[in-house]
Amino acid sequence: MSFYRQVGSIPPKRHTQHRRPDGGLYSEELVGEEGFSSDSSLLYHRGIPSAITDARPWEPPDATLTPNAPLVPRHLRLHELKFDGADAVTGRRLVLGNADVRISYAVSEVASPYYRNAIGDECVYVERGSAVLETVFGALEVGRGDYAIIPRTTTHRWVPTGGEPLRTYAIEASSHIAPPRRYLSRYGQFLEHAPYCERDLRGPVEPLVAEGSDVEVYVKHRGGGTVHVVPDHPFDVVGWDGCLYPYAFNIADFEPITGRVHQPPPVHQVFEGTNFVICNFVPRKVDYHPLAVPVPYYHSNVDSDEVMFYVDGDYEARKGSGIGVGSISLHPGGHSHGPQPGAVERSLGVEFFDETAVMVDTFRPLDLGEAGLEADDGRYALTWARR
Repeated sequence: MSFYRQVGSIPPKRHTQHRRPDGGLYSEELVGEEGFSSDSSLLYHRGIPSAITDARPWEPPDATLTPNAPLVPRHLRLHELKFDGADAVTGRRLVLGNADVRISYAVSEVASPYYRNAIGDECVYVERGSAVLETVFGALEVGRGDYAIIPRTTTHRWVPTGGEPLRTYAIEASSHIAPPRRYLSRYGQFLEHAPYCERDLRGPVEPLVAEGSDVEVYVKHRGGGTVHVVPDHPFDVVGWDGCLYPYAFNIADFEPITGRVHQPPPVHQVFEGTNFVICNFVPRKVDYHPLAVPVPYYHSNVDSDEVMFYVDGDYEARKGSGIGVGSISLHPGGHSHGPQPGAVERSLGVEFFDETAVMVDTFRPLDLGEAGLEADDGRYALTWARR
């Protein structure tokens, strides 16, 4: 994220001495992307960030993938999945995935372990509930409708708050996740045509310094999983500055782009990663040409699989299919898809759609995780043939 922030205590000039009250030096750590060629931040630790006292293997949640064969669209009912005593990290159940992105779901009421994803950035959508997302950069309060963008290797944990379970939809990349390039100037500022801007992003505003010793940190990495035991609490950063940090963005702050006739999906884009994009559909005024057809036209996914997670409202194009809040539709490349029978006629003259959905389009085929196999209703592919 190219929006510069400064939090806590830092020295006037980088790579210079920054001393503790007792006269000792804080440890300066550069956290940066793409070697030394992209966004970074400088963190000042009370301890030594490289120190560990022990390590042991850890088996991350089941990552088995099964091809979508035969090739059919699918309806996955996430709210029917079981989560007993789970947390928002180790309790994730894999729904869909490929080499570029993995989509998981969790329902949790207990705090997660301290966790670091060393494979890629995470975009976690909070469907319901609320939590404090504690990170080495500071804390973020998140709730219904928030996206939390967590850069690769950021040590963090999820602490549910409030009176209802925390429902999280995790989009894990093998790359970085950022706003679409077309929304940004060549220097990284949001442009005037972007549907959101820097004012809508919430980053940490103060350090989160905790006490503790021999703390376990769960690390997901390209070789599997490892638990590192660190001598001092990983939340020991007294200050940091830079352009790389976790932040939150609420879907209600996305300003929809509308037109006289139906607008294509790229107008709904909110983030992107390597070989995938994230879009969101929000309540909006719809097409206002006198002969407009507000629901999407039938279209073939020539180069991508489309995953739609329905989180609120009543999605106009899917009426009659059984899809509702908590559903996922998977429309794979190679299969033409569009509105359910009767949806086009019902939409004529409608001026406003009350629907909220998070969409992921991937440019490589998606396979089914164990949760996707379990949640499949087995009937969705046949719903266009019904009269």
